[in-house]
Amino acid sequence: MRKPKAIIVGGSIAGISCAKALILAGWDVVVIEKTRGPPTGNPTGAGIALNPLSQKMVKSWLHQPDLLHNITLPLTIDQNRAVDQEKNICRILARDENFNCLQAHWTDLHSLIYNTLPPEIFFGVTCTSLSAFLTTNQLSMSKLRILKLMRYTGYCAWMGVFDFSENENSETIQGIRKAYPELGNGVHVDLGPGTHTGDSATMKVSSDMIKKMHQEAEKIWVPEFARVIKETKEPFLNLMYDCDPLTQIYWDNVVLIGDAAHPITPHCARSTNMAIADAAVLGKCLERWGPENLHSALEEHQSVRLPVTTKQVLHSRRVGQIKLGLPTPDREPFDPNTASPEDCEILKQRRLPFFDDVPSILE
Repeated sequence: MRKPKAIIVGGSIAGISCAKALILAGWDVVVIEKTRGPPTGNPTGAGIALNPLSQKMVKSWLHQPDLLHNITLPLTIDQNRAVDQEKNICRILARDENFNCLQAHWTDLHSLIYNTLPPEIFFGVTCTSLSAFLTTNQLSMSKLRILKLMRYTGYCAWMGVFDFSENENSETIQGIRKAYPELGNGVHVDLGPGTHTGDSATMKVSSDMIKKMHQEAEKIWVPEFARVIKETKEPFLNLMYDCDPLTQIYWDNVVLIGDAAHPITPHCARSTNMAIADAAVLGKCLERWGPENLHSALEEHQSVRLPVTTKQVLHSRRVGQIKLGLPTPDREPFDPNTASPEDCEILKQRRLPFFDDVPSILE
């Protein structure tokens, strides 16, 4: 019998994870992406945190599972801290020393998975419509979204990459290591009134905007961190978007995966983990039901993933509102300098619904 075929629109981590999972399930795949090769950008920046389930799935896709550890570092601590520059005080709000994640650069993880795939499955095409690619006997995983479904959160994030590879012992780096002695083995978030740091649509910025941002940084953050911000070249703004959870994620033979199905704010380090879980569950469902029962496979995939992603998107949205001191229906605006320990518990990433959940189909 001929193998069933899936057309995957988008070659990001979600797309190539789907490709790998479906190939292992016995499907032929075609990946539609603007470029056929792996990304060639600077590997610095774009850091992601891989939870234990993502680690398990990626290792199962590799010929040499230890390769994952070659491109990652342990993330053992999840810490949120309040910063009060006026009083020169920093205090820990919430801390988890059993975070149990790995950190990787986006480019490194993408390349690791990409290199396990046959190069001939990639087609360099800019796709704006699915109609040209689907037939009644094919399955498509898509990144395409109707843009009007996207929801602007009401805030944005200054971002940038501080590359110190040429001068690891500079005064700036020594200062930041002194101010954050555990930097490098955890997720460290500093919160000030109405703002926070932390490891979307990009917006160009003017020199005046950057100057104002530098001035605000000096008022809010510890001097060592403010110095890093000032020395970061070409900072940019990201407008933060998510989407109200969908009631379904597949239609006939089209299924949404990753950010196409559930764009999420970055406060819970979840986007890549959700995409990998989507791909892994879909692959197992298709393998279990076979191509002749495609509808049943997609229905099971949806029943497993939709309750999880719905709660995680809404929780991440709520955490963002709390960290920024925005009003929420059930609590007063959060002030990191006066918050009680009970108020701060929600800041822990472990409070995310299904944080340690492993779907039974992946056990």
